[in-house]
Amino acid sequence: MAILRMFMLISALLFSGSVLAQRWVPFSSVEDGFRMMAPGEFEIEEIDFETEYGIIVPARIYSHENDTGTFKMTIVDYRDSQRLHEERLEENGGLYVSIYGEVDVRGSVAFAAKKIRDRASTIEYDAYHYISRIDGHQLQTTNPDRSRTFAAIYLRNSRLYVSEATVKEGATPPGMFQQSLEFIDENGELVRYGSFREVIKVLGAPDDGPRF
Repeated sequence: MAILRMFMLISALLFSGSVLAQRWVPFSSVEDGFRMMAPGEFEIEEIDFETEYGIIVPARIYSHENDTGTFKMTIVDYRDSQRLHEERLEENGGLYVSIYGEVDVRGSVAFAAKKIRDRASTIEYDAYHYISRIDGHQLQTTNPDRSRTFAAIYLRNSRLYVSEATVKEGATPPGMFQQSLEFIDENGELVRYGSFREVIKVLGAPDDGPRF
């Protein structure tokens, strides 16, 4: 997998051309636990995000727009999801069940993918993906204005990572943006898991709530 990702990164550089390749700069956020190659300086916006099951959680959007298109990395923080759902349970009693606190997190990748599909005219690629054995999903779609969206979605430590690059019709596919994403720990070190079983063990459900 590592060899394949390296090949795709090299290919992205070659097909982007020397001028576009020089724009790419490394970016990292220890706070949000990721690093990637960015097409320029990110603007950062903090928003309220409504989950599939109707609670409001914080999210942060890193975005950059240029002549090619729009590049966004959105991190949705579900870490307080369980408490928020339990508060709703107290308010609504028997009309609500506590399992939604976990389902909201576990289904967040599928929810994000559906939102991307819903705004597309056609879908060219739609399949499971993973980075360092962290589960995710990738999509490539064409939108009503003929622009194309290349998206990658992952869930780690109850935080949802949605990478979206939407480029104009005929533009070079933004492989660098999609394929360069990596996860880092609180020390800025690359996160790697030796097996999927190790991911389950590390990202299980501790006492303070779900950590999928």
